[in-house]
Amino acid sequence: MQVRVYQIDPDRDQNRIRYESLNDLPKYQGSSKVDESLYDRVLRADVDCESLEQLYTLLNTKGHPLHHGGQMKVSDVVVTDQGAFYCDRFGFAKIEFDESKAQIPADCMRVLYVEPGKIPYETEIPNTLDGEQQAVQGLIDLVYLDRGGILVCNDEGKLIGMDGNRVLDNGTIIAGPFFIAGDAGENFCSLTDDQVGHFMQRFMEPEDISQEDVQADTGFIFYAF
Repeated sequence: MQVRVYQIDPDRDQNRIRYESLNDLPKYQGSSKVDESLYDRVLRADVDCESLEQLYTLLNTKGHPLHHGGQMKVSDVVVTDQGAFYCDRFGFAKIEFDESKAQIPADCMRVLYVEPGKIPYETEIPNTLDGEQQAVQGLIDLVYLDRGGILVCNDEGKLIGMDGNRVLDNGTIIAGPFFIAGDAGENFCSLTDDQVGHFMQRFMEPEDISQEDVQADTGFIFYAF
């Protein structure tokens, strides 16, 4: 399920409506109104959930590598292909929500995220070491690509048994999730539209890579006793 999760930025919440139920929000033209300008997008991802309730449980227990907000609570907004939904005291209520009025945190960069068995998708992650390590679920390793792109993956993905993801042109297997960012010299930066289109096409097709293939590409031989 493709989801986008929004949370109220406490610094912009002058009226302190964060964590308020939908019915307790200020009224606008006879109905409850959600002020989109108070919200930051804290997750844009393809999640393995079939319902909003499952998403709530996921974010409040296991978490998600791309989630850079707090636990899901009352006043959060989730947008899916079925519309926008307000996390209320009991369940989710469908609302009108103009995503263009919400914000993306200033420290985030636009990347392409690639997971094993899935097609790539655009998202944002914090341009910090913590955010980058969280996205790949461990220490990072870099592979420099064409068009000014950098593939950032888990440095120990093969050794810790992550699933095979994609095979590079030189035959190297990347295990575990990875993201592609722009090259800004000593730092990463957001991808351009051209880069997103190019790398989306390059990594579009999920690949069937066995664990035996992944282990063979580590350069080590594993023995069972």
